[in-house]
Amino acid sequence: MTGLTLKDKTRSVSPSFLSGALALGKHGFGSDSSFVSPFLASAWTGDVLASSCVFSRAALPLCEMALWHQLQQLDSRYLEQVDQLYDDTFPMEIRQYLSQWIESHDWDAVAANVSLATVRFHELLSKLDEHYGRLSVGNNFLLQHNIRKIKRNLQEHFQEFPVYMAMIISNSLKEERKILEMAIKTQEHAGSSQSSAAMEKQKQLDNQVNDLKKKVQETEQDIQVLEDLQDEYDFRRKTLQSRTEVDMNVQTAKEFQREEMMIKEMFFRLNKMREVVVNELVNLLKLADHIQFMLISVEIPEWKRRQQMACIGGPPNACLDQLQSWFTSLAECLQQTRQQLNKLQELVLKFSYDNDPITLGMSSLQEQALTLFKNVLVNSIVVERQPCMPTHPQRPLVLKTGVQFTVKLRLLVKLPELNCQLKVNASFDNDLNEKNIVKGSRRFNILGTSTKVMNMEESNGCLTAEFRHLQLKEAKSAGSRTNEAPLLIMEELHFISFDTQLNQPGLCIDLKTTSLPVVVISHISQLPSAWASILWYNMLCTDSQNLSFFLNPPPMKWGELAKVLSWQFSSITKRGLNTDQLNMLADKLLGPEAQGDPEKLVLWTKFNKSASEKATCFWLWIDGILDLIKRYLLNIWNDGLIMGFIRKEKERTLLQDKNPGTFLLRFSETCREGGITITWVEHLQNGEPQIHSVKPYTKADLVSISFPDVIQHYTLLAVNNTPENPLLYLYPDIPKDIAFGRYYSTPDDVAEKMDVDKPICPYVGRWILPVSDNPATRPSDCMSPGARGQPELMNRDSGMDTV
Repeated sequence: MTGLTLKDKTRSVSPSFLSGALALGKHGFGSDSSFVSPFLASAWTGDVLASSCVFSRAALPLCEMALWHQLQQLDSRYLEQVDQLYDDTFPMEIRQYLSQWIESHDWDAVAANVSLATVRFHELLSKLDEHYGRLSVGNNFLLQHNIRKIKRNLQEHFQEFPVYMAMIISNSLKEERKILEMAIKTQEHAGSSQSSAAMEKQKQLDNQVNDLKKKVQETEQDIQVLEDLQDEYDFRRKTLQSRTEVDMNVQTAKEFQREEMMIKEMFFRLNKMREVVVNELVNLLKLADHIQFMLISVEIPEWKRRQQMACIGGPPNACLDQLQSWFTSLAECLQQTRQQLNKLQELVLKFSYDNDPITLGMSSLQEQALTLFKNVLVNSIVVERQPCMPTHPQRPLVLKTGVQFTVKLRLLVKLPELNCQLKVNASFDNDLNEKNIVKGSRRFNILGTSTKVMNMEESNGCLTAEFRHLQLKEAKSAGSRTNEAPLLIMEELHFISFDTQLNQPGLCIDLKTTSLPVVVISHISQLPSAWASILWYNMLCTDSQNLSFFLNPPPMKWGELAKVLSWQFSSITKRGLNTDQLNMLADKLLGPEAQGDPEKLVLWTKFNKSASEKATCFWLWIDGILDLIKRYLLNIWNDGLIMGFIRKEKERTLLQDKNPGTFLLRFSETCREGGITITWVEHLQNGEPQIHSVKPYTKADLVSISFPDVIQHYTLLAVNNTPENPLLYLYPDIPKDIAFGRYYSTPDDVAEKMDVDKPICPYVGRWILPVSDNPATRPSDCMSPGARGQPELMNRDSGMDTV
């Protein structure tokens, strides 16, 4: 169910709703903030315009780097908090595209001035238009589509109320700064946090790259000095020689002797200068070798590991721009160094002598410079965006035969002379060897345009190649797959390889890279199990060509698996799983005796296999709940209104001391496709608490009525058919209308639907009511006539459990 827009909320806020919403916020029913977002609460109470400016031009920055760039360097727990600040109303893409422009304005001042807010709103739309205009239609169709959609949403939400957009941005920037300040305080308190170490390492590498650039320029200047000195020495030497041959008398002999002494002194200076230049080149290449080692052996593997985590729902992967800057700077320095060596070779050809420092060291210097340059290029090609079907963007690396998928490559060495010079060819399961071949695995052919030329993107100048129309088709051959194949289809791993060749005068370099392993399915029903394989592999393995991984899959520690499970929720919603929810899942998967031990090992078969045909495997149960949330429960899940994962025993403990009518929402442990139930407490005449649970609502039920409407209209029929709604307070004591009121369907919604249908089918409207019989009578469920027309039967075979 889609929630009201910001415009709808601000038009229809009542004082009673405000007080209740703020009360709900005090109970902590929100993500990391209160139930009511701070900027809305401020707007409702009229305090936002008087709030102090936390982020303004006058405010001193925490450090020189831009706020958005600093946030991307933080630990994953802080990145998840940043992720929760943005939604479809004001998506994170805008924050990314326009980060410098956003941070250049005082949004508190903008929010206090309607005229200024209007100007900034239209400026933002213009900035999006500019970004859209820089994109090439052929390579960025999906991105252009997203920008158009973002612009339409912004106009829909903020065209009439640009002040609210300014309030959202202002609040987001304040929250970002709080997150950053919290990270810095944690760093100071803990001594050395992972984020500070990463930032320190980046600063150190930045300094080394800048030092390398400085050394290259100093060497360039010294070579020029050497060349001038050699020219002068050569001129004087030849002049003296010619004069000696023409004029040799007693008077000039002393002048010649003095000139010879000066030339000898100049020779010593020349030899010393050559030694200096050679030593500079040795030190320069030594530093370049160290930087290359850090980039290839540390930074690239770390980035690839972060990309693996991002693919399975983890924190957004760090941008490649910084790596590209380092790689490009290193390649440019090495290229200039090779040119300097060529220049020295020319000087040697003009003049050389015994024990010439340049002649003695030239061969090793040239070889080292060329080797470093080749290694930089060979390791600079990466898969920036892993293979993904556009129809399932949140589940990359799972490909279906006959369905188009996209993949994007990037060369981190951004040299203008490489533009349009590299033709990349994509192939499937190429260069397999005996180690990674799994007997009986299927083979596939790539259909579509499998060759692309790398070119500079107009938007950012990056050297990329994007394959947008690839498909897979199984290569049918006799005995290609038998029933004796050791792996299920959803456990078969494959990879896509990409190769190209760089040809320059005197230089030929083969560039190759591969995607992360992909799982190929033939039917969409195989997607959940295939995604489980992707999750397991990427958490436990970094070898992109280990296709036999599932022949003997290693177990995963519960602490790691808990993190992955939480990511599955936070990647499609604004809320991950809290400690209590994860503890319940640990009990279900490992048993209560494990007590959620993070070191406890979980077997692959326990995670993704069923003990029997009737039993539901753990992962498919989780996946069914994820789909249920995404389709029908997203808003109330984001608001923290669903307790979700809780054992019946703890459910009873929580409710038994509460007021009658207190209820909570939990997911069914038995519904294979995902179900949610309502459990409430009532008290008998003797004061004994009695717990009731209604039969879970599934996707089949919620397609006809929203879950907030179920809660609003849920009715028990007593013996005399007296209707009663037993649901009064959301646990612990939140009035249900305050918790769910903004998501109730309104008469305006019904009238709008009737207006659409009326010209064609002038029917009397209907209103679906969820009804159960009072647990004291327990006949079959029926429907009570509703006040809004003839009701429709539902949940005829549903009932209630009494604990």
